[in-house]
Amino acid sequence: MLTNYIKIAWRNLLRNKAFSAINIVGLALGLATCLLISLFLLDELSYDRYNAKANRIVRIVFHGVMNGGEINEASIMPPVAQTLKTDYPEVEEATRIRTAGSPAITVGEKTFRDNQLAYVDSNFFQVFTLPLIRGDAKTALNQPGTAVITQEMARKFFGNENPIGKSLLIKSWNTPFRITGLIDKVPTNSHFHFDMFMSMADVSDAKSPSWMTSSYYTYLVLPDGYDPKQLEAKLPQMVNKYMGPQIQQAFGMSMSQFRQKGNDLSFRLQPLTDIHLHSNITAELAPNGDVQYVYIFGAIALFMLLIACINFMNLSTAGASKRAKEVGIRKVMGSLRQSLTYQFLIESLLLTMLALVLAVGIVYLALPLFNELAGKTLALNFGDRVWLFPGLLLLGVLVGILAGSYPAFFLSSFKPIAVLKSTKFTGDRKSISLRSGLVVVQFSISIILMIGTTVVYRQLSYIQNKKLGYSKEQVLVLSDTWQLNQKEEVFRNQILQDPRVVSVSTSGYLPAGPSYSNNFMVYPETNASQLVKTLRYDVDYEYIPTLGMQLSAGRNFSREYGTDSSGVILNETAVKTFGWNNTALGRTITHSENDGKRKTYRVVGVVKDFHFRSLHESISPLVMTLGRNNGTVIIKAKTKDMSGLLASMEKEWKKFAPDAPFMYSFLDKRFNDTYLAEQKTGRILGIFAGLTIFVACLGLFGLATFTAEQRTKEIGVRKVLGASVTSIVAMLSKDFLKLVAIAIVLATPMAWYAMNKWLQAFAYKIDITWWMLILAGALAVVIALLTVSFQSIKAALMNPVKSLRSE
Repeated sequence: MLTNYIKIAWRNLLRNKAFSAINIVGLALGLATCLLISLFLLDELSYDRYNAKANRIVRIVFHGVMNGGEINEASIMPPVAQTLKTDYPEVEEATRIRTAGSPAITVGEKTFRDNQLAYVDSNFFQVFTLPLIRGDAKTALNQPGTAVITQEMARKFFGNENPIGKSLLIKSWNTPFRITGLIDKVPTNSHFHFDMFMSMADVSDAKSPSWMTSSYYTYLVLPDGYDPKQLEAKLPQMVNKYMGPQIQQAFGMSMSQFRQKGNDLSFRLQPLTDIHLHSNITAELAPNGDVQYVYIFGAIALFMLLIACINFMNLSTAGASKRAKEVGIRKVMGSLRQSLTYQFLIESLLLTMLALVLAVGIVYLALPLFNELAGKTLALNFGDRVWLFPGLLLLGVLVGILAGSYPAFFLSSFKPIAVLKSTKFTGDRKSISLRSGLVVVQFSISIILMIGTTVVYRQLSYIQNKKLGYSKEQVLVLSDTWQLNQKEEVFRNQILQDPRVVSVSTSGYLPAGPSYSNNFMVYPETNASQLVKTLRYDVDYEYIPTLGMQLSAGRNFSREYGTDSSGVILNETAVKTFGWNNTALGRTITHSENDGKRKTYRVVGVVKDFHFRSLHESISPLVMTLGRNNGTVIIKAKTKDMSGLLASMEKEWKKFAPDAPFMYSFLDKRFNDTYLAEQKTGRILGIFAGLTIFVACLGLFGLATFTAEQRTKEIGVRKVLGASVTSIVAMLSKDFLKLVAIAIVLATPMAWYAMNKWLQAFAYKIDITWWMLILAGALAVVIALLTVSFQSIKAALMNPVKSLRSE
């Protein structure tokens, strides 16, 4: 019986090639989209789960409120890890990471600087599951000057030789490291990515007792089944016991007095598996994902699949007239409704399985492009994922039953007498109403995605064009200029002589992309109770003019003033935070050093607010002090021949450091890279929105075809009676346009609400204006009209003699 069902299903598929093609293509696109997004979501949800102790590891983060400003940081103080291990028996292990950047590493004549380095505690590899291929995980980092590297890094420096016992030299530190361990690599679905792990024994302040500086990422291993909230509830006691005395020493007030002023300092615990999608704090080890995008793309996958299933249901029920007599004859010949239902479900499953095969092919072809857009390395690997093949089959069966169930029950319910005595069966009002409702659902989803895509692109455009408070165009950033040693200043003066160079500054504090970072706790005048956490930039005399920043009061640092070593320039937000408004010049701020000593700075200028962090965050208080930190040179150029200028600078560089690589970047690109996640999301959303609309239009095209076929005689009569082609096209199109209009009314408020929620993640954002909503609605109408009009015009141009004779 099953063989017979499949034979009949195959014959019907071949007999209705257009109907079958539309259904197979629509379902294949829906399944391919669903599969692609599922691979993306599985990757996002798998972050850090490769660790054997993933469910027991938590990261401890710092939270504070100071003078109304909120602090949320991933890096914390040096002694926290050991304190927790000693004072709280539920802490089984505590380990730390301290980032070390990507300095140039030399082995013999080979020098590379594209490696990410970190210092870690000796028990790091007992906490995180990064098995050593060579070396002992327990002892590899016990001694100073030791390091564990990845296989890729080992091949780069040593080829196929065994790297254990060999040395690497970090020139800028003048420090050799002996390799004592080798790992494969850090998995891509990890919240940190390093190529070289060095012993924490080499870090001078790793055992510092200071609770006032933070640069360590700290992780704890808790007992299996232990609720981290229990430990978190005990952490205020630790703050009072250890941080309290240092607050007293630095600011002359107890913790209770500190809190009475509205301030607070605390620690919170973050499950390891929550970091990638749920952490929204500063100083992360790598850019995080966003659980909002997991929900958005998950919804798109479901919507796409739903639209494809709706197409199938609509086309099957609309094409009922072609199968009506077949059903009637089968019933007269004794077929039961149950067997007819099975027959139609088999047809649905056959179409779905064909679509599934096509969908897998589409995924294989689309994965390279999707990986490039999403910044992933996803693969559809049936060998590594044994559940994938049965999972796909189950998905095909579920989609086939979901899409085919209503048409199967609908077609098998026809009454033999009704369908055999009528010349043309058109179905009942319920089926027509259902089809209309499903079309509304399809276009509602499409309009929501169109509005969403428009808002995302407008927000990205706003970010790109917003006045930032500094100039990012034609600004070059030269990295690792410490390699010039004592000749850095000579090199700087040399390139200043080029007429294409406007100005040059030496500072690693950059308003876009990776930058030095230095927290600075200060209070205004002598008011220690008004403690404010600021960011400190060490800059030289040329920093402000090189970056095109504007002063709103006072002056820039100047060589004419010997007292500027104890002067500061504040941003406008810092002035407001101190409550000084227009009276900041000449006032003082005080900083408490780690040794308890205090240093006072006098305000010499106020710089207009500029964005030195992502536009997701509001501008925070900033303090600029006079000082030069070697290693980065910022160059403001004015030329159309940028490649010529770069070649000239590289030539000068080679005179002073012939063996060192000439590394540069553009400030505008560093800025754009900050919003790569949003840019990728916008592109992916646009592609999937386009696919959703295309699949919806496939269904609409099929429905228009069937509608035109059912009304062939009516069109012929109208043409004989004098109806114009325009009036017939309008008649056939208006019913569909009414459905699109209803979809616009339903979708617009939902899209407005959803995108407003998305925009809340930005401190600086656009308003969703009426024209965005109208544009999406107008596009939906135009797309629907173009889709329907082809069949409408074809039907209207048909010779009435042929259409009436065929009836």
